This record gives sequence, C-alpha cells and structure tokens, in this order.
Amino acid sequence: MRVEVKVMKKIDPLIEGDTVLIISPAKTIESKYIDLAQSLFQSWGLKVEVAENAMGRHNYFAGKDVDRANDLQWALNHPTAKAIVATRGGYGSIRIVDEVDYSGFIANPKWLIGFSDITVFHNKIHGSFNLPSIHAVAPLYFDQLNETDQAIVTLKGALFGKSVGTTVPTHKCNRLGTGTGVLVGGNLAVFASLVGTSLDISTDNKVLFLEDVSEYAYRIDRMLWSLKKSGKLKKLAGLVIGGLTDIKLSQETFGCSVEELVQDVIGEFDYPVMFNFPAGHQLANQALVLGTEYKIEVNNKWANLTSMANGKA
Repeated sequence: MRVEVKVMKKIDPLIEGDTVLIISPAKTIESKYIDLAQSLFQSWGLKVEVAENAMGRHNYFAGKDVDRANDLQWALNHPTAKAIVATRGGYGSIRIVDEVDYSGFIANPKWLIGFSDITVFHNKIHGSFNLPSIHAVAPLYFDQLNETDQAIVTLKGALFGKSVGTTVPTHKCNRLGTGTGVLVGGNLAVFASLVGTSLDISTDNKVLFLEDVSEYAYRIDRMLWSLKKSGKLKKLAGLVIGGLTDIKLSQETFGCSVEELVQDVIGEFDYPVMFNFPAGHQLANQALVLGTEYKIEVNNKWANLTSMANGKA
C-alpha cells in the first residue's frame, strides 16, 4: 500500500535587514529582558519591533487575553516581518491561540520562536498549517547567556538557515538505532495536555522531542502513559528526551530515576531513543527546527540528532 507523505512547507531563512517582532503571549515579563532581546537581534543586523502589550501586566499574564491576542494578530499580519519571538513561556498561550485569524500568516508565513508554553503554538503551526517553527531559548534567559553559548549560537543559526547537528555522550537508558522523520514536540506537560484537542498532532513516523521542568516523577509517569494510551509513542521514528530539569522524585513510589521511568514506559517499542539532549528549561537550550526532517543516530558511544534540511526549513 502506498503511503502518502505530507511534505512540509518552507520558510526562508532571515537575512540582514529583516524585521523581528517581539510579543508576550503568556506570562508577564520585565522590560529589561525585552531590551536585551532588542540589543541581541540588532547586533545580528536585524530590525526589531515590539508589540504594544509585550511588557503588559494583568495578574499573571502580559495583559488581558484580548490584549495578548491583539498583539499576536498584529504579529501574524505584519506585512514585512520574518520572525516572531515569544519573550517567555509560563502559561497563557492556549487562551489566545484560536482567538486570532491566521490567514495573513498563511499567506506570509514567519518563523515563530519560543519554548515551554509556546509548545501550544508549535502544535498549531505544524498541525494546522504544515509549517515549521523554532524551539529555542527565550529572551527571559538572555541575561545569563553570551553570544558564544550554544543556546544563542544555534538560535542564530536556525534563524539564518544554518543546518545544525548535535552529538551527546551515551546514556545508560539510550536505545540504539537510527531513524529519520519530521521533528515535533516540545514541553511534555503542554504537549500531553493538547492530546484529543483541536491542537493535537500526529506523531506517526516522526521524531518526538520532549522536555520538562519542576514536575513530580509521578506526573511525568502519568503524562507519558497518557501519550502511550493515545498512541503517540507507538509509531515514532525516534524519541529525543531533552532536559528533565528539577524533577522531584518520589522514591517511595518509583524507586528509580526519571530516565528509567521513561525507559519503562516505552520498553515495548522498537525505535532509537536518546537522553540528555541539550534543550529545554536549562541554559544549554539548543535550537531545534520543529516541523523539519531530522536524523537520530544512537550507538554505544554517542547519540546524534542532525537536521536534514541543508540550511533550509
């Protein structure tokens, strides 16, 4: 039986002189981080425009839902901008993701950059429009990084169309093998929460990337089992586990590491698995171009994840 392959659409890399937009679609943020983002992007030869409510505040959020949605609509409709940068995650993206019109974005697609709660938008862009997006460090962390740190180097590379490959040392819970597929995923808690909604996406024959922070081990276990029960872990081309940061172990319940917990959930499946990929809620948060093809290779000495986009995505 012939299997139809859905080819991802492309977005051109940035060049000097292009415009980047800064928005805060979720949690509020201090102005100093936006200033740092402006300085960094301008040092790359880019123009920067900041949304009206990027530094807003309404309780937990960077403005009321309607204000953040208006900023998102402004960014989606911008006639010349080439990228939209979310200042941080937190929570709030799901409240506005479907409160805007994406027709302008579809006609003139832009790179959307962010991680954590921004996984909501990664799913939306990939699932609804078959477009790529960039999972990468947010301006919230720019004060702790410099231009030689891989989080910044790979963010710039992803924006300007440089193909990226990363090799990490072997991990005892890795599973050997090789696989190729479109990369999807992001924050585990957010990704799992979208299963069964209009923002759900297929993971069949794809490389799934997952990371998380400040969760109890039993919650990680529950989310992984939810993904398994919904079929999200069954037909993967490969699984990449990024940072599992500040995970609170419940030794009286599990008696194992969180990596061993993951290993147990996926034990019956047969695809390559790599742990400790440097992306997630950590300063070593390397950029990944979701919605484009990657190759995962895992052997006894190392594991590698390489973009197959050849500088284009």
